[in-house]
Amino acid sequence: MASVKNVKNKKNFCWDCKKEIKINNGKIENGKMLIYEEGNKKIIVFKCLNCFAKSQELRNYQPCEVYSRVVGYLRPVGQWNKGKQQEFKEKKEFKIKVEN
Repeated sequence: MASVKNVKNKKNFCWDCKKEIKINNGKIENGKMLIYEEGNKKIIVFKCLNCFAKSQELRNYQPCEVYSRVVGYLRPVGQWNKGKQQEFKEKKEFKIKVEN
């Protein structure tokens, strides 16, 4: 397990609100250190006490890649041109009521 003394960043910030986390002599003064594992890689993030009280979980870590079908092919929306991306954002889902 990683200790606060081994954290390489000189300045650490809250993952959610970006408030600076103060570390003195290996002790975190105004936050919590969270360690997550992804495969064999450890991810260390900090949360201030206010954000930690609201939610202890890590959110918005990796962007979700959205795929959509275009002319029979599945393609990531992020690879589309700006016009097609805007068109995708403006799409609305319609539900048809079936009467019996």
